Amino acid sequence: MASVKRYNPELVTWKRKKGWLFYLFLIPLFFAVIFALFSLNIKALLLNIIAFLMMYSTFFVARKGFEQEVSYNEAELTKAPKTPFKQIAAFMLMGTVFYAAYIAGNYELFKSLFFSVISFVGFFLYYGFDPKKDKLKDFGDISSELVLKMLHETEEKIDSIVKDAKNIEDKALSHKVDLAVQKSNMILDALVDDPKDIRVARKFLVVYLDGILDVISSYNSVDDEHISPQTRTKLLDLMDDVEKRFEKELNRLKANNLFDLDVNIDTLKEQIKH
Repeated sequence: MASVKRYNPELVTWKRKKGWLFYLFLIPLFFAVIFALFSLNIKALLLNIIAFLMMYSTFFVARKGFEQEVSYNEAELTKAPKTPFKQIAAFMLMGTVFYAAYIAGNYELFKSLFFSVISFVGFFLYYGFDPKKDKLKDFGDISSELVLKMLHETEEKIDSIVKDAKNIEDKALSHKVDLAVQKSNMILDALVDDPKDIRVARKFLVVYLDGILDVISSYNSVDDEHISPQTRTKLLDLMDDVEKRFEKELNRLKANNLFDLDVNIDTLKEQIKH
């Protein structure tokens, strides 16, 4: 699923991961396996191992749903997830709890069903449902799939530049690459806000982002001592030119938005008059 999110500097923060409550189910099942092993109860051992694996599989599917939901919430433009992992995990949890209670735990049928239903309802009450609504805008004559694909490809190229730029030891060149990345993200944000210019802007971004990737790749493949002062100067001048062109493109996008605003205001005035 393609999604586009705004650029934000990474901040080191501690976050409690979703799904930690599953450990409340996994821990007793783990100890049940250990007790059955030490008591040499082969039947109980096998049943408890199956219950543990079923619960862990449920946790694995639920975690995919949580990660999917985080990506959806962070994205400015995206479609709703195609696979409802949280819903699937809820049904898996209900089946696992029933198995652990009725078959592995020898509880009565009614109590086992009660526990399984409670776990199913509790899952949705605590974790909520899978996202259902697409987060899209009016793209005019451009399909939403094409817009998301274009923006996602651009975002991937920017991520590749950031990754490769970490190997640049020349601080001046690294700084100029960082500036180009910042401008690229600003252009990407402008396109997320108003994707009508995406065809033209994407061609601009792809040409220059591919060029930056090629330059960085070539630079990283050569030892620093083999790079002459003239070549270094050319590289720095090139990145200066890239930054200027990115700034020009960003100004063009902003100017188009202001023009659209003026047109909308004039149109509204005419409607009010009539």
